[in-house]
Amino acid sequence: MSDTKTIKASDLPEFDMAEHLDSDQAIAEYLTIVLEEDDPAALADALGTIARARGMTAVAADAGLTREALYKALRPTAHPRFDTIQRVCKALGVKLVAQVAA
Repeated sequence: MSDTKTIKASDLPEFDMAEHLDSDQAIAEYLTIVLEEDDPAALADALGTIARARGMTAVAADAGLTREALYKALRPTAHPRFDTIQRVCKALGVKLVAQVAA
């Protein structure tokens, strides 16, 4: 008789990246990885995750948006305007930097 228990995916806690973004360095590294994907939806989602880690209400206020507008702009299916991305980045204390592509 075996004491081995089968673990199902439904038994595991749901992973939330926001719980791991506990420093400016972690946030910068996460954002850099997402930017390398060249996926605007992933960028919006990542900024939303970072905003949740920092506190949506505070980020929204610093970006000059309502909390609801921030959630709407940064959902994975959103296509936020560039000025919204800039305002959110400024509120988060990060900046997007251009570099020569490999």
